Amino acid sequence: MFTLRISHVICFVSLTWLVMAAGDTCDLTSTDDPGPSCGCGALKRKAKEKSEQSPLEKTVTMLEEIMSSDENISPPSDKTDEKSLRTLNFPRSNNMVLIQGGEFTMGTDNQVFVADGEGPARKVNINTFYLDVHEVSNFEFELFCNETKHRTEAESFGDSFVFDPLLSEETRNTLTQAVAAAPWWVPVEGADWRHPEGPDSDIIGRMDHPVVHVSWNDAVAYCQWAGKRLPTEAEWEFACRSGLPNRLYPWGNKENPHEEHRMNIWQGNFPNENTGDDGFISTAPVTAFPSSSFGLKNMVGNVWEWTADWWTISHTGHLQDNPVSFKNL
Repeated sequence: MFTLRISHVICFVSLTWLVMAAGDTCDLTSTDDPGPSCGCGALKRKAKEKSEQSPLEKTVTMLEEIMSSDENISPPSDKTDEKSLRTLNFPRSNNMVLIQGGEFTMGTDNQVFVADGEGPARKVNINTFYLDVHEVSNFEFELFCNETKHRTEAESFGDSFVFDPLLSEETRNTLTQAVAAAPWWVPVEGADWRHPEGPDSDIIGRMDHPVVHVSWNDAVAYCQWAGKRLPTEAEWEFACRSGLPNRLYPWGNKENPHEEHRMNIWQGNFPNENTGDDGFISTAPVTAFPSSSFGLKNMVGNVWEWTADWWTISHTGHLQDNPVSFKNL
């Protein structure tokens, strides 16, 4: 499941948002060796033909501006139609916080999954930017879809990958295939953001949960509507670390300090049993758990998040300013 978070750097009137970090993204097409992980790298789908002006090409322009931008920033305005706002009966979660830039150590020399390419540790300078406090909720995404009539790629394709233990027996009985390298991920017809676990599921009662089954292209479209952009992986990691060097979590090294759960993660024997000790078997509300010292929610756990730039396993050890990874178009 993927979702979004946004950041905003006013220099290019675009948006940065909550989407899974580039180092963790899935292209949605099958590979045989995802490595020792949850199997995210094994999920792939053939891409659609690229249009003359693809979201990727537009984002490349934004990324080039990131690398050369100054720090003259201001928060974005709310793009939601005033008439729509008057009919809302659910609290908004699109507020942002200013992240003061600086130098930090990105990546690690102690990689858990070497194939993820998180090493080596390297010094990075980041400009100041705004970032969404929360992951993008189903409610916020619905506002976008209602106003723009956007149809997600999962809806267009007609299916999406779902974590098998979350399926109903009825839906599971319709399955004809799975990802060989990660059999807990299965393609389910009718799975999309409105039906997270397949056609017999819905998001009623989960409007404050993060939107899932959202592709990178869907994320960029949402960001353009909101007047923001996706964060780069470097910006996302800077915000996630919350100013703490060489720590496992945004709050320190203990998973549950003072016996308090601070994130929604799998607990138990993966992928067979999730005890739900943190209070959630699947996703948690975007407002759940304590905020980080930067004022951000759920920067670890809950769902994967997109970033603007391309995933790469090749990194320089030299100091970089606002690094961005590009794919050859």
